[in-house]
Amino acid sequence: MPLTTATTQSPDHAPMPWRDALPVWTLAMPPVGLVAVAIGLAKLGTIGIVAATLILIGCVLAAVHHAEVVAHRVGEPFGTLVLAVAVTVIEVSLIVSLMLAESGDASALARDTVFAAIMIILNGIVGLCLLAGAARHREQRFTQRGVSAALCVLAAMAVLSLVLPNYTSTTPGPTYSASQLLFTAVVSLILYGTFVLIQTVRHRDYFLPGGEGVAADVHAALPSNRTAWAAFGVLAVALVVVVLLAKALSATVERAVLDAGLPLAIVGVVIAALVLAPESLAAYRAAKRDRLQTSLNLALGSALATIGLTIPTVAVVSLMLDLPLTLGIDGKSVVLLALSLFVATLSLGTGRTTVLQGAVHLVIFAAYLFTTVIP
Repeated sequence: MPLTTATTQSPDHAPMPWRDALPVWTLAMPPVGLVAVAIGLAKLGTIGIVAATLILIGCVLAAVHHAEVVAHRVGEPFGTLVLAVAVTVIEVSLIVSLMLAESGDASALARDTVFAAIMIILNGIVGLCLLAGAARHREQRFTQRGVSAALCVLAAMAVLSLVLPNYTSTTPGPTYSASQLLFTAVVSLILYGTFVLIQTVRHRDYFLPGGEGVAADVHAALPSNRTAWAAFGVLAVALVVVVLLAKALSATVERAVLDAGLPLAIVGVVIAALVLAPESLAAYRAAKRDRLQTSLNLALGSALATIGLTIPTVAVVSLMLDLPLTLGIDGKSVVLLALSLFVATLSLGTGRTTVLQGAVHLVIFAAYLFTTVIP
C-alpha cells in the first residue's frame, strides 16, 4: 500500500480518459472470474485448476489497479485507506481460505505470509530499487525523516506480532491467548492509524519526493467521477471473485505443496508476492526514474499495511471462527528479521544510497528464500 501524498488537479488538465484509467483487461478479468466460479472451473481437472489460478492472479492485479484509480480520485487520506482495505481483503481472503482447507495445518499461514511480505519488501523490493536506481544514477537521495518514521513503526509492529508470541506463557507454543491477540490487533491498528495521520496530515512533507518528477505527479490528470465510480464497481466484483476463487483453489494448492515435499511456508511467500506484485513494479519503475523517495514510500507503506491491517483482521476472523493461529516465528526467522531491520536502518539512515546497499539487501533476500525452501 503506497504512502502517497495528496493529489491535486490543475485546472489546465482535463480528467484522465477512462480508457487510460481503466484498461480493457482490468474490466474483463472480473466477469471472466465470475464465469469461472459459476462453472466450477477449479474442479475440472488439472487444466481447470491452472486456468482458475491464472484468472485469480488476473483478478488480483485488476482489483489492485481499480483500487489505485479510486484512491487517486478521492485523494488523501481516504485514497490511502481505500487501497489498503482492498489489498487487505485480497490477502485475508487468500489466508483464511487456506486456513479453512482440510489438508495440512495452515494455522501458521498468516504468520508466514506477513513475514514473507516483510522480507520481500525490506530486502527484495528495496534492494532491487536501490540497485537499479544507483546503477543508472550512481547515487540517489531521499527524505530520511519519513523513511525513519516508517521503519520505527514497522519494527514495533513486527516484533509485537511475530516475535513476542514466542515469549508469552499464558498459552503454550508461539501463540497468543484471546486477550493477548485482541491487544496486539488493537495496538497494530493504533500504530498504523497514527502513521497514516502523520503521513497524510501532520507531517506530509516528510514523504514528499523531491526532484523534477514532482510537478508531473502533483498535477497528474485525475480520473473523472464516472470513471472512479466504474472502477469502484469493478473493484467490488473483483474482490468477490478473488474470495470465491481462493476458496475453490485453497485445498488444491495446499495439497500440491505438501505432496511436493515443500514447506507450507512457501504458500505464504506466493501469497505475499502475488499481492505485492503491482506495487513492486511501480516502486522499481520509480527508482529507475531517479525517484527513490516514491519507491521507498510504496515499499514501506505496503509493509506497514500488511501488518497493521492483515494481522488484526486475521486475528478477529480466527477468534470468530475458532481457528488456531500461530504467530511466533522460529529462531532462524527471528535472526533474518533482526538482520533485515538492522541493515535497513543502516542503509537508509543517511538519506543517500548506492549499489552497495542494494546488493546487501538482495543477498539477505536470497538467503531468506534459500532457507525457506531448504530450512
